[in-house]
Amino acid sequence: MKERLVIFDTTLRDGEQSPGASMTKEEKIRVARQLERMKVDVIEAGFAAASPGDFDAIYGIAEVIKDSTVCSLARANENDIRRAGEAIKPARSGRIHTFIATSPIHMEKKLRMTPDQVVEQAVKAIGWAREYTSDIEFSAEDAGRSEIDFLCRIFDAVIKAGATTINVPDTVGYNLPGQFAETIKQLIARVPDADKVVWSVHCHNDLGLAVANSLAAVLVGARQVECTINGLGERAGNASLEEIVMAVRTRADIFPVETGIDTTQIVPASKLVSQVTGYPVQPNKAVVGANAFAHESGIHQDGVLKHRETYEIMRAQDVGWTQNKLVLGKHSGRNAFKSRLAELGIELPSEEVLNAAFARFKELADKKHEIFDEDLQALISDETVTPEDEHYKLVYSRVCSETGETPEAMVSLAVGGVEQKADATGGGPVDATFKAIEAMAKSGSELLLYSVNAITTGTDAQGEVTVRLSRGGRIVNGNGADTDIVIASAKAYLNALNKLHSSSEKLNPQGDV
Repeated sequence: MKERLVIFDTTLRDGEQSPGASMTKEEKIRVARQLERMKVDVIEAGFAAASPGDFDAIYGIAEVIKDSTVCSLARANENDIRRAGEAIKPARSGRIHTFIATSPIHMEKKLRMTPDQVVEQAVKAIGWAREYTSDIEFSAEDAGRSEIDFLCRIFDAVIKAGATTINVPDTVGYNLPGQFAETIKQLIARVPDADKVVWSVHCHNDLGLAVANSLAAVLVGARQVECTINGLGERAGNASLEEIVMAVRTRADIFPVETGIDTTQIVPASKLVSQVTGYPVQPNKAVVGANAFAHESGIHQDGVLKHRETYEIMRAQDVGWTQNKLVLGKHSGRNAFKSRLAELGIELPSEEVLNAAFARFKELADKKHEIFDEDLQALISDETVTPEDEHYKLVYSRVCSETGETPEAMVSLAVGGVEQKADATGGGPVDATFKAIEAMAKSGSELLLYSVNAITTGTDAQGEVTVRLSRGGRIVNGNGADTDIVIASAKAYLNALNKLHSSSEKLNPQGDV
């Protein structure tokens, strides 16, 4: 019998620390539901003390998730831990994940604490956490650059205090696989009662080694891996969940562990996270990239046609790749629409939202003959915006673009419920539209990113637009989809402006392990 490798997904916490990847509560719940469908063991839902919005999102996820453990991150101080404890209170299975830095440079320069003080604070943190749950994880931030004797000392202390999972993070992506594996091996051998806890790793990808370091650790005894969908995360990102899971599954001859992940949900999870965060997946990304199972070389094509395993070590359908499936058309009824959403794991909060989504579906069906699952995902993203979130709402847009003439746009917005109009010219129809919107919004924001992707194939495909705006140190993503790319662009820009306007939106969360 193989041992269980616990998959700890931190897309909603560490992944959200990517610039502009902040998600709304509703978006976080959608992603959490998909992670639950994928049978992720632990969902790190956020950092409760970061903001009221983060607390509310964790609490909301804890209320609806039943089959996965819901976790909140907390620094090793009483306020953070009590906020985390309250946030996970509704969870059927809840965890508090507390951390403190242990490397000499972090203790001296950041914490300005002595090693003795760090150990004392860590033990106190475990005590506070035990008032809320018996499932407590402790992380030694920057363990990859910490002294192993000190790691042994602090891990011994927190295990005695009640920690049940010990996480060893390579916070800055500094380690190499052999070196990291040796660190894990020594810790398991030297720490008293090491057999009474689950050993975990959390690797960053600054040198492109997050997955390699994580897998090397698993081979020497780590039994939890902290990872994210698409490898999302600050800087160069985190270990990629899909790569970890499929490496363990594909090389079952090497790894003495197995996961409980439903791998057919990997690609749907990847697409959802990409859509919600606005971070596209590169075509040659392992497992979930568009070209992951494509074969251009004639020799490769010939081999695959004769026998798939000549050039494919995984089956595309095992990770959720299927042909785009025509699911609905203009003659489909409301029940068929609702049933297909349920099959996709989409639950709408009310009948009113469902009716609005169905009306949008009918409009789309008139424009687009073939409607695919991806179209429905994009359509539902639009419907999750609540009226109170829409300070800026598109009422009307008209653009004029012709050869040899300067493009111009005429836009009408409802701003706080009051209709305003503006005209503008620009280098293209999208530029002119954005300038017309800014003439009314006067947001003072800076456009950092404008990205367009076709959701499906064909000239009638919906265009999905991502707009990233920055203002006063805040970075937000806006998303919009429509068969008219200019309208999609306007929706995305307004979605970002609404996030900037919303007082519930937080700064990029602090606290990394």
